[in-house]
Amino acid sequence: MIEHKHKTISLADQVFEQLEYDILSGKYTRGDLLTESKLGAALGVSRTPIREALRHLAQEHLIEETAKGSIVIGITEDDLRDIFLLRENIEGLAARRAAENDNPEGLAQLKEIVELQAFYLTKRDADKIKEMDNRFHDCIYRLSGSMTFFDCLKPLHKKVQQYRRAAVENTSRATASVEEHQAIYEAIAAHDGDLAAQRMTEHIQNAYRHIARKD
Repeated sequence: MIEHKHKTISLADQVFEQLEYDILSGKYTRGDLLTESKLGAALGVSRTPIREALRHLAQEHLIEETAKGSIVIGITEDDLRDIFLLRENIEGLAARRAAENDNPEGLAQLKEIVELQAFYLTKRDADKIKEMDNRFHDCIYRLSGSMTFFDCLKPLHKKVQQYRRAAVENTSRATASVEEHQAIYEAIAAHDGDLAAQRMTEHIQNAYRHIARKD
């Protein structure tokens, strides 16, 4: 249920964020029918913010409006391919830039994140592994010093959260991911921009192959 918060974010925006999360996390899947009446009852809000939120979701190409109601599109296979292609290129550049910058404190944080992720892997704690995965990539964006990279990549990560969650719950992929993170960290720490970019690109490619069941 949506909480009626007295903040700058409107109720329609709260509804949008909840529905966006529900679609991207897999609660609502491709082909599901969303109606104003059912969503209003489920979220405890009137139809007006529901209607506004649905318009926003349509603009984001997550739903399609039909005579029967709103049909969930979600993330298609083509979307997934293109998202990972963008990640490949932008995150490779971010890793290169991170390696070229001199930031001892940031490197220490990146090392700690990799070590924590390896620790949580031994505990089979999927939630913490995913949290450390997010922190690892966020840390590299900060090390790159580019807010443009950060602004481009954050929404892409959000759109594939369902797939990233499944990946960290797969022991073999989670283990490989931690090893790849360690290799990326070592390249950045060595200030080897070419190697950091190469390893990051390979990491994203491996993640996509796993998600697309191509490995």
